[in-house]
Amino acid sequence: MDDFVWRALLAGLAVVLMSGVLGVFLLWRRMAYFGDTLSHSALLGVALGLMTGMNTNLWVMLVCALVALLMLYVQHNPALGSDTLLGIIGHSALALGTVALTFLPNVRVDLMVYLFGDILAVTPLDIGLTWALAVVVVAVMVWLWRPLLALTVHAELAKVEGVRVWWVSAAYMLLIALMVTVAMKVVGVLLLTALLIIPAATARRFARTPEQMALLAVVVGALALLGGMGMSLQLDTPTGPSIVVMASTLFIVTHLIPRSVS
Repeated sequence: MDDFVWRALLAGLAVVLMSGVLGVFLLWRRMAYFGDTLSHSALLGVALGLMTGMNTNLWVMLVCALVALLMLYVQHNPALGSDTLLGIIGHSALALGTVALTFLPNVRVDLMVYLFGDILAVTPLDIGLTWALAVVVVAVMVWLWRPLLALTVHAELAKVEGVRVWWVSAAYMLLIALMVTVAMKVVGVLLLTALLIIPAATARRFARTPEQMALLAVVVGALALLGGMGMSLQLDTPTGPSIVVMASTLFIVTHLIPRSVS
């Protein structure tokens, strides 16, 4: 295969590894809206990076981290109406970023790349950064696994047992922010949450333990990556959306299998 295909596979596998490990908790904790809000805010980071002439990834990471902390505050203050406020934050950040990009006449921006990704255009530097962050995300998740699982099962009981609920939740949200920074180039800000949710939802049908579910989510994500890239190369379809289409197809097919077979 051509070099760009190998580069795309390497970068995609790193993203799949992160999304599989992080996505299971996003699913268990019913936080899909949080993922949407974070991914949508990434475009504002891109706009700020281009406006200031500074590193775009750094701005995306900073904006996503700030939004993650704001969402955590909202989560712990339900009186604010978290669903409504998250929708306002996410879509406002996406719209603001899109509008801001139009005020950069001297900067040529392909908005479709940021919205739907362009995995076939990743560079060796992108691969190195993606895998470095994947190692960090997996290592921290191994460390956080038990307290985060206890928090997911019963937050009040976990707090009584000594789990520092706010800090564990903050660490988890910041890990998602890190993933958004590098995964944006793979599937784009509009499809990032799908990559977090669909493989985990597919894996849940067959997993017997939380660890099995995370591992199966990574496997499903890898299959969706391979199938989506194959579909894109054969049919000349957008690669990011093709990966999500394959993930959705796997979800549908697995749910057509009778539960007794699984």
